[in-house]
Amino acid sequence: MNTADLGLPVEVPSTALFTDHYELTMVQAALKAGTAERRSVFEVFARRLPEGRRYGVVAGTGRVLDAVENFRFDPDVLTFLRERRVVDEPTLARLADYRFTGDIWGYPEGEVYFPGSPVLRVEGTFAECVLLETVILSILNHDSAIAAAASRMASAAAGRPLIEMGARRTHELAAVAASRAAYVGGFASTSDLAAGFRYNIPTVGTAAHAFTLLHDNERDAFRAQVDSLGRGTTLLVDTYDVAEAVRTAVEIAGPELGAVRIDSGDLLLVAHRVRQQLDELGARDTKIIVTSDLDEYAIASLAAAPVDAYGVGTQLVTGSGHPTASMVYKLVARAASADPDAPLEPVAKKSSGGKTSVGGRKWAARRHDEDGVAQAEVIGTGPVPEELAGRQLLVELVRGGEVVRREPLDAVRDRHAAARADLPLSATQLSRGEPVIPTEYAHGPADG
Repeated sequence: MNTADLGLPVEVPSTALFTDHYELTMVQAALKAGTAERRSVFEVFARRLPEGRRYGVVAGTGRVLDAVENFRFDPDVLTFLRERRVVDEPTLARLADYRFTGDIWGYPEGEVYFPGSPVLRVEGTFAECVLLETVILSILNHDSAIAAAASRMASAAAGRPLIEMGARRTHELAAVAASRAAYVGGFASTSDLAAGFRYNIPTVGTAAHAFTLLHDNERDAFRAQVDSLGRGTTLLVDTYDVAEAVRTAVEIAGPELGAVRIDSGDLLLVAHRVRQQLDELGARDTKIIVTSDLDEYAIASLAAAPVDAYGVGTQLVTGSGHPTASMVYKLVARAASADPDAPLEPVAKKSSGGKTSVGGRKWAARRHDEDGVAQAEVIGTGPVPEELAGRQLLVELVRGGEVVRREPLDAVRDRHAAARADLPLSATQLSRGEPVIPTEYAHGPADG
């Protein structure tokens, strides 16, 4: 959900400068060469998953649609380009009227993907499609990396709620996108109010160590927080002595105390001690929340601990060691001429060094076994085999420049949970391994 969904006025800035200089110079050169109007097909895919990852997560699609809608060269942008002499006047005149009028297909947001999966397909003239490369990759690479980390953490948490709290560990705008991607991947809430405002993600938070240190003693701090926020609040108990803090917290809030938070120390040991102490004090319903630089491995190590929720920051917003999904945006087909009816011809980069591509406009489908478990990611050109016709993955997102598919974020989150559940059980293993299902190519005549 964005602010427009809330009925609030909002000025949406242009996304046209979220691009690289050479995207515009390519347009200028193509206009002069007479090739700018050739019908073209670009695809977004990752040649491989980050090392050791078993699957990827498509995230950011909704943000891509917003970016495409708002990709326009307003007067201030054109003035900047003119003053910097980025492109010539005929190109500026063309950019002044730019609106994407093509078609976009893609994996529905929240779906999983594998090496070679055409997660997004952009079709239109070369000039209008090439300009979108950088902004699309910026969004999909960031959000998919965060969502993949979030998904692994959600698997490790095994149903216990996860709180996204990494806003202070990344750029302020990236933090909002990270909150959204984390929610797609399975997180339950965020500490970031901007993310809550823009996307309607549940927000949570109570107090930091600074609040305790502000007061003359811990008892005064806890009393002030309970008086203000109620007995159901979460009290931070590791500023001084954990055992003494837990005792004081229950004395002040009573057995109705909502939760205690532990942010340091041997979390496994401390959680067991705190749980025993809370139970002995009669606070059997008081929950334990742990934070402190957690990642999926630390979360998994706490599986046997009496922990009710996890707060994750740095490791989440940095993709838990993989801050990008390494997706690329490649021209895979283009028309033989600028004639709108000219047939498409497959094209592909053939250089060495692991950067080869497969030409042609592609379809993708997922083959399942008799138990409904995914077996392979099948990618091809030409006709779709009959047995895979009902398993196709790409859906229409934009038709003739108009967005035709928008979804509530909760629907995207549910889709991811379902897609992950359809994978073999080894998909949730945290040990390093190959993609959980192979990618198979079914080549055929390219679509024209």
